[in-house]
Amino acid sequence: MDSAKLTLDPAFEVGPVGKRLFGSFVEHMGRCVYTGVFEPGHPRAGEDGLRRDVIELTREMGVTAVRYPGGNFVSNYEWEDGVGPASERPTRLDLAWRQIETNAFGLDEFMTWLREVDAEPVMAVNLGTRGVKEARDLVEYANFPGGTRWSDLRIKHGVPEPYGIRVWCLGNEMDGPWQIGGKTADEYGRLAYEAAKAMRRVDPGLELVACGSSNMRIPTFGSWEATVLEHCYDQVDYISAHSYYDPVGGGRADFLASAVEMEQQIEGVIATADHVAAKLGSRKRLKVSFDEWNVWSQSLFGGEGSLDWEHAPRIIEEEYDVAGAAVVGSLLITLLNHADRVGIACQAQLANVIAPIRTEPGGPAWRQTIFHPFALTAAHARGRILRVQATAPAMPTERYGEVPVLATAATLDEDRLAVFAVNRGDRPLPVEIDLRGLPRATDLSHVTVADDDTGARNTEREPRRVEPRAAGGAKIDGDRLTAVLPPVSFNLLRARLS
Repeated sequence: MDSAKLTLDPAFEVGPVGKRLFGSFVEHMGRCVYTGVFEPGHPRAGEDGLRRDVIELTREMGVTAVRYPGGNFVSNYEWEDGVGPASERPTRLDLAWRQIETNAFGLDEFMTWLREVDAEPVMAVNLGTRGVKEARDLVEYANFPGGTRWSDLRIKHGVPEPYGIRVWCLGNEMDGPWQIGGKTADEYGRLAYEAAKAMRRVDPGLELVACGSSNMRIPTFGSWEATVLEHCYDQVDYISAHSYYDPVGGGRADFLASAVEMEQQIEGVIATADHVAAKLGSRKRLKVSFDEWNVWSQSLFGGEGSLDWEHAPRIIEEEYDVAGAAVVGSLLITLLNHADRVGIACQAQLANVIAPIRTEPGGPAWRQTIFHPFALTAAHARGRILRVQATAPAMPTERYGEVPVLATAATLDEDRLAVFAVNRGDRPLPVEIDLRGLPRATDLSHVTVADDDTGARNTEREPRRVEPRAAGGAKIDGDRLTAVLPPVSFNLLRARLS
């Protein structure tokens, strides 16, 4: 087979497109915050120090939710250091990334920035070096109207109305030996239960995320989730998943097929959570918060011990190529196809650190290649996600066996059909889409993120080398839509239905 065929029918769907699928992540790591989203004195910064160029790009990217302040950073973080007058905030050692943290940017600055980008907060609490009391206090500061110690302190800091933060992560990667204050599954499960109970006493409307495994390859994957959820199942709404996909840690075909691993992880976490529900006799069904995911050459990182004590150092500033953009597109497609159980997803991180947006201190900001599949999907995935019946050629991989060269998802929003497709192969892929179950399609457009050189990158000197471009040749013939997908490419096909 040298072509692919898709069949779409509105009677078969995954579920609605969840707004929180298009989340991002801002951690106090490297230059994500300082000289990333926040740079007082920059020509494009306001009096609040927030870079307007990064705000504009974040809005263009379509980010709907942002996880903060970590990540590993949160497990040694005292949130009180980041509120109140900046001149009175202490400078601390961040043990996660061996950085000098000035705390010039904290919760209040983050929430101001969020209003500018029109996104929802996903707040993490420190359950590493701190615990129940500190988590409870932070909810009071952020969400209680007033008349108490912590809510009145927020008001004193110039924020009269509660922030009303709904989604909270109960720590971060607590299974990891690298985590400051890491826990066993039983220790963390009990702590998560008690923290959740106390936080809900302050604000019953919270949505809480328990820490799942830090990755699928860690030996305790699956057993960690099972033990943790047996302790806290009834107190939480989500279980987290994290994963990074390495372009240099294996073969090229393995990298291009990375979404297969994401799918296996999602299905494994769901199966474990549902097993615990059955064991507890609960009719409640948890969702997955895939709140750290991206492409990262992790095998090249020397670890935290290789870093020197610095403020906002240049670390893990990955430059992404066209192949990386195709993989990011396939990961977004996987999240869409599991949106019935994946309720939150956050690409890590937003600026500079393994990020779609790059900046230079005092200089420009630009879009990396991976910016484009995210922005196109966030802008055009609307309404309902259809179940796509697909047949496609297979390609061999060492890690996953035979994998389809095509990854695809489709959404239907009233009179708009959007098909998202990644060609993982090294040859053009003809695609035929059977539209017999849909109204008549017109006004077809085909946009692709591709390049003759799949190693092409966007840089400060050439920031627009790789951009979405119109692809020719797509057409509609009756109830058949045909197109040709370039090699190693992310594609968006859109049509109006009448």
